[in-house]
Amino acid sequence: MGYGQQSPGGDHQQQGPWPPYAGQPAAPGGGAPWSGHPGPPPSPPPSGGGRRRSSVVAVVAAAAVVLAAGITGFLVLGGDTDDGKPDAGPTGADVVPPSASPVEPRGGAEDGTAPLVPGWKTVINPKRGIAFDVPVDWAVKSSGWVTYVAENGDPEETPLVGFAAPAILKEKWCRSDDDGNGTQEDTPLASVGSRAEPDARDTAEAARENARLWVYGSYAQPAKDKVTTGAAKAFTTESGLTGSVATATSAGVDGTGRCAYDGKATAFAFENPAGETLSWTFVGVRGVDDEVPDPTVRKILGTVRLVDSTP
Repeated sequence: MGYGQQSPGGDHQQQGPWPPYAGQPAAPGGGAPWSGHPGPPPSPPPSGGGRRRSSVVAVVAAAAVVLAAGITGFLVLGGDTDDGKPDAGPTGADVVPPSASPVEPRGGAEDGTAPLVPGWKTVINPKRGIAFDVPVDWAVKSSGWVTYVAENGDPEETPLVGFAAPAILKEKWCRSDDDGNGTQEDTPLASVGSRAEPDARDTAEAARENARLWVYGSYAQPAKDKVTTGAAKAFTTESGLTGSVATATSAGVDGTGRCAYDGKATAFAFENPAGETLSWTFVGVRGVDDEVPDPTVRKILGTVRLVDSTP
């Protein structure tokens, strides 16, 4: 995986071992455009970059919390995040301590922000008007966080696929320094988030591509033949939201690192009243004792609903 961080002006910021000290800005580097389409892997960068790197982008209006969803991460302070190039925003001086990260979104049942599952907590992507619930042990990130995966060795870290406003389970589930560069890389047990799908022809295509790319980028690359993607099927959530759901898994990952595992993903794509295609995706490690069970994934999926969006 490729993980990183892009500044408002397009500068690429690479962080060291996670988590960084609160308020400590990253050092500037090169640029990285956002793209939802995969491409051939470029030549490896001159230095750094292990087998399991991953990317986290955070975008907020006034402040950002830097936390790790992978070994290294990206922090963007500004506008568009999940499906466009970030706009200009505050500088790294506006970074606030992790304690300021939201834990439980406020709101009542009437606006769709109260948990549908008793004892769970709600995750909201206000820009896309999407909400869903997760168990209490998941870490709910701010609505400006974006997580994505890129081809190994891509110096530009062009995203293959990503999602915004994520919730993450066991961010430091596995830690390793597979490339021996002295930087410990963190692999989370599972993540879930949502995004817009402006280039998808239909919800079935969006669901299958999201599931496939997440498993390939997070666990199987460069072996595309080790990813199996199922057919998209019709699905309706508890709120009556209809769309297409698809799953993907990897099998036989032969990476040499201690954090090399197979993975799985479940993606649900649907349309909002404006006719825009949106998606929700779960991605996690497969075949381990604390793997997130499929019934739990489906229970989270069942809570996906539309709420008022923020322009």
